[in-house]
Amino acid sequence: MRLLAAFLAFLAVADPLAASAQTLDGIGGGSASFGAMAEGQTRRLTLAARPGDYLRGRIVAEGGPFALDLLDAQGRHLRRLAAGVSVSGAFHFVAQAESLTLETTASGEGEMSIVLDPAIVADGEPRDADEPAFLSPTLAALSDAIAAGEGTGAFWQRIGREGAPLIERGSQGDAIVTFLARGAERNVRLFGGPDGNHTELKRLGASDVWYASFSLPATTRLAYRIAPDVPTFEGTARERRVAILATAQADPLNPRRWPAEAPDAFNQHSMLELPDAPEQPGFQEGAQPQGRSTRLAAPSAHLGNEREITLYRPAGFDPAHPRAGLLILFDGLEYQTRVPAPAILDALIAEKRIAPMAVVFVPSVSPQWRARELPGNPDFASFLADELLPLVKAELEFDVPAARTILAGSSYGGLAAVTAALAEPQAFGNALSLSGSFWWHPEGTPAEEAVYVASRIAGAPRADIRFHLSAGLFETGRPGVTGILETSRHVRDVAAAKGYRVTYREYAGGHDYAVWRGALADGLIALTAPEGADPW
Repeated sequence: MRLLAAFLAFLAVADPLAASAQTLDGIGGGSASFGAMAEGQTRRLTLAARPGDYLRGRIVAEGGPFALDLLDAQGRHLRRLAAGVSVSGAFHFVAQAESLTLETTASGEGEMSIVLDPAIVADGEPRDADEPAFLSPTLAALSDAIAAGEGTGAFWQRIGREGAPLIERGSQGDAIVTFLARGAERNVRLFGGPDGNHTELKRLGASDVWYASFSLPATTRLAYRIAPDVPTFEGTARERRVAILATAQADPLNPRRWPAEAPDAFNQHSMLELPDAPEQPGFQEGAQPQGRSTRLAAPSAHLGNEREITLYRPAGFDPAHPRAGLLILFDGLEYQTRVPAPAILDALIAEKRIAPMAVVFVPSVSPQWRARELPGNPDFASFLADELLPLVKAELEFDVPAARTILAGSSYGGLAAVTAALAEPQAFGNALSLSGSFWWHPEGTPAEEAVYVASRIAGAPRADIRFHLSAGLFETGRPGVTGILETSRHVRDVAAAKGYRVTYREYAGGHDYAVWRGALADGLIALTAPEGADPW
């Protein structure tokens, strides 16, 4: 707490608002401290703002964790800006009124402050729509109707009945999917769409219809958000890209929202599942875990930090079972919330589709720590093998062999599962990678070794590890960025050529927990009971 106390003392001297913690200047920026808080305590401060401005800031915390919510002047909830913050976090939003309220809630004892950047005036002009060539027959007909002087009322009544996106049959067994927005002033972007690049919706003439159409496989499943009137301003490419978070929210035209229990639309995604989307084994919306969770402190001398892990024992789990295993899952908070992994495992074990296994949910200490720990970090691999695994074995009274231990994760977590298993094969005999960030390589890596993991697999003796890799068909590269799809295929091919046991699967989806909740189950089935082979 000493470091945070010193930081807050500095803020109090540098900015008198930090000392009073009553009002924060949302125009010029500033900082404020909520001070020391007890578990369950809630505190508020007033935010003076200018409607339409783009506001961004960061949270500095120690202890907690803390949640930060935006309320209107009457104290009514508008959106959750951050949750589960124990070290640091960023937030973005567009002010809708001159007076707003920031409210923080502590889930544990600690201290928290916020630093707000000067407001950015987001007053970009509306874009002129190009003359479109419509992929959607419905949009083509609507364009003709508007040109003939008709309005859009009947179209929106149809969408109100059927919901969005608009889905039409394509000519080759695919589907024409049109994402829609109504009534934006300047722009609309699609967050989580098929091209993975914040697609800009077009405006249909001067009407209130904004749209983007895609031809997609009938097996498509994805979660997405609609971002109307994203702030436009001078800044770096990343700053302008991240600004989408200020307005991204669940599609108001789509009744299918996920997760249902989220506090507001800004913390939800909308679901698109086409008719032939594959089964997601074990997943049932709203299902509750039947096992028992235990929280354990996991200090690390290798990493110089400490985190709280969650150990889940499915109902009836017996370490003495001859097939019992252990799953270590990264991004542990997300895999207990956005993906209900405990309930999925309960169902798969009960159906005898996977081996019985306990699960260790390993969270990241903070986003900054995550970016340091997960990508190919030998110290993180040592933490898993030397510190975490003995702790869990002792707690479970389970001397699980490497052949029945799985490292699993998505994105950076999928990369970490493979690299940590390669670094510590005597401890971990299985790696499950969901959309692994195999584009990553250490700084200074020669161009011919840019697919670092594939080069590492090719250049080292083969270890006794089984891999399951998956990727989304929409995770292709864009200018300057190598795609997860292409690099996953490359890692698969190199590992198979080296003699590793590799299973692989692709999904008509993107970088998306809605895909990963099914891909996790598919990977566990493939690793613990592979078709045509003896189970582990």
